[in-house]
Amino acid sequence: MGPVVGVLDVGSFSARLVVLEPGGSPLEPVLTHQTRLRLDRSLDEEGRLSSCGIAAISAAVAGGMAVAKDHGVPEVFPLATSSIRDAVNAQEVVGRVAGNTGVELRFLSGRREAELTYVAARRWFGAAAGPLLALDIGGGTVELSAGAGEQATFARSLPLGARSVTRDWLPAEPPVRGKQVRALREHVLAQVTEALGDATTELAEHRVVGCSKVLRQLARLAGDRAGKDRELLLDDLRSWIPRLAAMPSALRAKLPGISRQRAQQALGGAVVAEALLTVSGGTVAICPWSTRDGLLLTLLDRLPGTGKRARPAA
Repeated sequence: MGPVVGVLDVGSFSARLVVLEPGGSPLEPVLTHQTRLRLDRSLDEEGRLSSCGIAAISAAVAGGMAVAKDHGVPEVFPLATSSIRDAVNAQEVVGRVAGNTGVELRFLSGRREAELTYVAARRWFGAAAGPLLALDIGGGTVELSAGAGEQATFARSLPLGARSVTRDWLPAEPPVRGKQVRALREHVLAQVTEALGDATTELAEHRVVGCSKVLRQLARLAGDRAGKDRELLLDDLRSWIPRLAAMPSALRAKLPGISRQRAQQALGGAVVAEALLTVSGGTVAICPWSTRDGLLLTLLDRLPGTGKRARPAA
């Protein structure tokens, strides 16, 4: 295999290896490999990843790196997302995985994740889309980023991921009381409003795009149809929140767009999305690319002969 770039994205639900070649696109990787994980089940009440969770991460990392080596990929960026970064024993996890596999997982700051999400959104929509505000709801954090050129000029990360708010604000199963939903709504809206601060007026002129599985799944749930121009509308989303609150996870998982793994977090993710759409105009266009894709594209830009001078990936 010729010059390529690779990222092994280790998240809560999977460790996914994606490899691109020069001139390539995340839509057409030259190599992919995925190992299922359920790190959400490996966190104790104090937020520590268990030994079983660490063993699962080690096995997934070893497997992904072995596939890369077998296909002649010389270097892979081993990205650990917030599911590991935010664990109480994150450094212990990194050390033990390194001892087991020889691979030291790497973290990106929340701000850098936001910047890379913007890169992904910009490449997807292109320069003709004009100024963009990119929204990314992850498991542990929410990233906000905006700009008019190739790089973001505004980037924020907030601890409002779907997994985090579900754990901290909502019961695991119904009944979810209306006052609990209202309390979470008020908290998220206050946090997002404060994060945007004086930039709110300027960002009102930006096209709003959503770059996460949470937003993609909510768009499908709210009546969207597959395609590049998918959108999520505030009124459609808002009508689903009381219905999600009344459903156990097993029923949520049968809804269009809601995966079994993310069913328990669906209500929390919907409330966070509602706050984001409330402050950003009520409509978000769905982008299939996110942080990992922005990282891959940035790494491609750094390959010799591309003629680009991209920022360092991390």
